[in-house]
Amino acid sequence: MELLLNSMVLPVTFPLAAGILCLLLPKAFDRARAVLAAAASAITVLIVCRLLLEWKQLPSAGPIIFSDPTWGSLRLDHLSAFILLVTAVFGFLITLYSIGYMRGKERLREYYAYLLGTIGVACGVILADNLLLVLIFWGLVGLALYVMIGMAGSDAAAAANKTLVIVGGSDCLLMLGVAIVWMLTGTLTLSSIRLDLAGGFRYVAFLCFAVAALAKAGAMPFHSWVPDCGEKAPASVAAFFPASLDKLLGVYLLVRLTTGMFVMNTAMNMLLMLVGAGTIICAVMMALVQHDLKRLLSYHAVSQVGYMVLGIGTGMTLGIAGGLFHMLNNVIYKSVLFLCAGSVEKKASTMDLDKLGGLARVMPLTFGSCLVAALAISGIPPLNGFYSKWMIYQAMVDSSRNGNYLWIILLATAMFGSALTLASFVKVLHSVFLCKRSAALRHADIREVGFTMWLPCVGLAALCIVFGVFAYQLPLKVMIFPALDGVVKFPGAWYAGLATVLLLAAYAGGALVYLLSTVRKARACNTYIGGEIMEEMFRHKGADGKVENVEVTGVDFYRTVEDLPPMRAIYGAARRKLFDIYDVGGKAAFFFVEILRRAHRGLLPMYLTWVLAGLLVIWWLLLSGGRLMI
Repeated sequence: MELLLNSMVLPVTFPLAAGILCLLLPKAFDRARAVLAAAASAITVLIVCRLLLEWKQLPSAGPIIFSDPTWGSLRLDHLSAFILLVTAVFGFLITLYSIGYMRGKERLREYYAYLLGTIGVACGVILADNLLLVLIFWGLVGLALYVMIGMAGSDAAAAANKTLVIVGGSDCLLMLGVAIVWMLTGTLTLSSIRLDLAGGFRYVAFLCFAVAALAKAGAMPFHSWVPDCGEKAPASVAAFFPASLDKLLGVYLLVRLTTGMFVMNTAMNMLLMLVGAGTIICAVMMALVQHDLKRLLSYHAVSQVGYMVLGIGTGMTLGIAGGLFHMLNNVIYKSVLFLCAGSVEKKASTMDLDKLGGLARVMPLTFGSCLVAALAISGIPPLNGFYSKWMIYQAMVDSSRNGNYLWIILLATAMFGSALTLASFVKVLHSVFLCKRSAALRHADIREVGFTMWLPCVGLAALCIVFGVFAYQLPLKVMIFPALDGVVKFPGAWYAGLATVLLLAAYAGGALVYLLSTVRKARACNTYIGGEIMEEMFRHKGADGKVENVEVTGVDFYRTVEDLPPMRAIYGAARRKLFDIYDVGGKAAFFFVEILRRAHRGLLPMYLTWVLAGLLVIWWLLLSGGRLMI
């Protein structure tokens, strides 16, 4: 048992120590620092695997809780083991990718130190069984996110500040929730807390915890830091934080709340489902009209959180399992998409969809990985994204038995969100890889990225296929179902193996038809668009006086969505940041500040008036006596 306690501490302490070592190495050792960071993250994976093996060898293999004077309470159960392993593995993959992506950039000492430190404190959040310890590690993760966004330079300062305010503000609510729980139960031990949602303070505590989890995961309306972070931060940071780690921690806390700390009721489950459905549809509508690749992917990172919250909100074991599985799947394919975007940015030096194109031939591994991930996030069978969404859909239908009368609307919203996701990624694949090169890249020498950058993308893309075809045998049976300590029943049936064979047969038939139809030499002709020949049509004269040819790009086509009468006003409000809690909250705060500023003119009679008014209020409260006592 003593050996197991030491193994539980190592996932926290070892990455932190390795991060400090990276920080102490001189600047001249940047290449050695990168290798050291990758090796340390790989060793962290081995430490976690050893911990899980030691735990599995115990007679019961049930939850293990240690109380230590230094660390407080540490807990290892099936849920924390699952999240811990995923965190360590993705930390290693991001570190490996960073060797090539971050080469030649500034502040590598801080980058690798913060990256390894984040892995350590994230493991601390997962293993902590004391709410005060959870609060400390949780805040350190938010602080690491702030400093790593800020490393991108002055352009990212605003995004870092917004992230600090939103995530930090939610951390303050988490602190309030911890205080209320301690007041109600007299304990801070997470595993011993079980509260019925009956009474005002219990609702307040639950909402404080839920807001912290939703803000960390990036659900609406606490989402606006995610697009700014994804656009401005380095691609490796975006892939690690909003795409993977923050989803893992946010959903982990939400599952702990709804299955352990609180006994849920219909009202709170419905609130979570409404938040999930609203996040799905609103975020994907914003993603449709983006022209910056990383910002587009960030809105999809927000949208996918909606499916997780929707599944957890059903209160059904199948829905919670689907939410956890979708969290795992999202971490996989969303990391692929951000890492592919980073590879494109590394070679093309732009994320503007209008300035890309034609990269499929010169970056085939990046294109193939992005294609698989795009199909997976869109819920195309037999990939992993389809299976987890299908589980959530089944749970939505089954929740009608528990009085969920909105299940049809919520289900239709989720399915419509998947259709719009596919439409959005058709634009991405066309604009980045399949259309002809833009003028800016026409003569650029672009090649595939190095081994350390394409290996994580290809490996994770392969997992999208494996976790879809063998979903029940591998991730569900081995990781997801044990985390819920219960039997998960499927109302419907989906035979992934048979479906895969039939789809492969269809692809083979289509390829055969294509080959037979292209035996003859293709006839070359002018491009035909809507009755005119493209080369004969012109748009306008550019700044240099040259006439530009008409070409309808994927970005131009999707911009027509903004012109639809119902959508024009909504997108206009979004551009004015009326849905941005950071901007709206800032304006409200400055409004009250201005009132106070006007009330303090520096005039003695005005100050005496305020003092007198305050004394009258205090006098009235004292005279009211027990009637106003709380």
